Amino acid sequence: MQEAADISARLEELERLRIALTAIGDAVYEWDLKSDALTWFPGAEDALGIDVAQVARSGTAFSRLVHADDVKQRRQRLSRLDVGGNTVETRYRIALPNGTSRWVHDRARIEYSADDRAVRLTGVIRASGIRAGRPRIAEDAPNYDALTGLYTRARLREALDHALEFSRRYDLEGAYLVVGLDNLTILNQALGHDIADTILMAVADRVEMCTRASDVVGRIGGDQFGVVLNNVPEAETDAAAEKILSTMREKPIVTADGPVYVTASIGAVPFPGAASTALDIMRRAEVALQSAKHAGRDCAVTYALSEEQIAYHRDCVVVAERVQRALGESRMQFAYQPIVDAATREPILHECLLRLVETDGEVVPAARFMPVVEDLGMIRSVDRAVLERGVDVLSRYGDSRIAINVSGLTTTDRSWMRSAIALLHGRPDIAERMVVEITETAGLEDLDACCHFVATLRDLGCRVALDDFGAGYTSFRHLKSLAVNIVKIDGSFVRNIDGNPDNLVFVRTLIDLARTFNLETVAECVETPSEADLLTNEGVRYFQGYAFGYPDMTAPWQENDSTGRTPSASRASASVGISGKNPRAGA
Repeated sequence: MQEAADISARLEELERLRIALTAIGDAVYEWDLKSDALTWFPGAEDALGIDVAQVARSGTAFSRLVHADDVKQRRQRLSRLDVGGNTVETRYRIALPNGTSRWVHDRARIEYSADDRAVRLTGVIRASGIRAGRPRIAEDAPNYDALTGLYTRARLREALDHALEFSRRYDLEGAYLVVGLDNLTILNQALGHDIADTILMAVADRVEMCTRASDVVGRIGGDQFGVVLNNVPEAETDAAAEKILSTMREKPIVTADGPVYVTASIGAVPFPGAASTALDIMRRAEVALQSAKHAGRDCAVTYALSEEQIAYHRDCVVVAERVQRALGESRMQFAYQPIVDAATREPILHECLLRLVETDGEVVPAARFMPVVEDLGMIRSVDRAVLERGVDVLSRYGDSRIAINVSGLTTTDRSWMRSAIALLHGRPDIAERMVVEITETAGLEDLDACCHFVATLRDLGCRVALDDFGAGYTSFRHLKSLAVNIVKIDGSFVRNIDGNPDNLVFVRTLIDLARTFNLETVAECVETPSEADLLTNEGVRYFQGYAFGYPDMTAPWQENDSTGRTPSASRASASVGISGKNPRAGA
């Protein structure tokens, strides 16, 4: 009788366990690695939507349910069981009977034999990304990130809109966090895309583990995740962010190449007071994220504006609108400053400086709008406009030789390069008359990308100039790798050089370095004849500065063209720039 009572009690206990597991939507299993037998605890069928007792009685059988795109990374994770550690985690999709798939998060505890071999896994599989645990049906696909199963940026923005409306209606507080993984690019290059994907999935798991069921998590970019914290007082936002940061840094992520330690930075925006729309909140969170990264990474910054910053951002919006209208109405024009031969002092080139011509005719120098253009991410549009205008000049004036000056961001902008290839490929008569100027600091920030940029332009037939030479302290290796044709010595070292022995020594070093690679040299900001004479003796090839001319809105070849003559090669050269540096920007 006692035995029957024990059996009955055991069955009741199992039933309660089944009900509990079904309620939380988890599937619990035990996998004997030696025999490959896979035992499922009560409730697994309901949790996964699959009759696992029939179709997954072994580890091999269960692996057949894993989505083809996820098999490799899951196998890599499991292949590292014997390297130590108490747990193994992975995220993958499993096939459902209706032909769709479902994201799951698999976490298991490892048991080892006396000889430290993994012999058994006891784990929990939880539906991931879709908190309610429902299948990921086809019509839902656009709402969920393909890699992590989390909400997409668009879907997260909708959730943030709802949270913002709810907080206003019921006078509640909330917060939006953007979590950015630190140095993913380096990890990607060092370990490869597969390992980087494994890291991203693990980060997604950790972010989810730090949130409540009422919170919403999404992947908003390559290495960024967004979190909507509902009904959280502003005073508790810091604690929520620190919980995520500490979870990231406390233990490594296990990958096929071994453990990898990661950190994250967080930008936080409380609502509803900090912004009026979900889009505003997301933008400001990204600003705060950049502040966190600039502060040294592995920290959180809450967005807050001073009155001065609010006024600046208001002005930025006005300037951005003016620039956008000017681009659309072709009111971005060039002013031309001569570059002269050091021996003859005759103009042979002209640098063309971008100007915004207002509707009332006022000419606005670059220094008054380019900083805003760069801050608001409009620089690529401006650079593309400069490219198109430059090619138009080359096409209309057969003897002209011009150079376009692009920003550091453009050296990694594939769309700009596609435009350049489309405009210049198969047109050697145009390409060979174009010089593209890049800043030295851009080359130092991402040398590999800049080298590719230079090589592609040279393959098209263009020449490339390194602007602000000396400002970034280019090394011998950097200059050799970049393989540019021309260097322009930064004006800060040229101005008053005849009275500054230290600058003279440094400029001599730059000239010797350029001579080593047989590069042409241009000295910027030459403002007096004595400076020009000194630099001529040092071997500088060309000069640019107020001593030889101020920027002029009329191009020399346009003057000649009005008489009906074809401009000569010596008069029809230009450098099309967008820099806001003195003296070019302020002139």
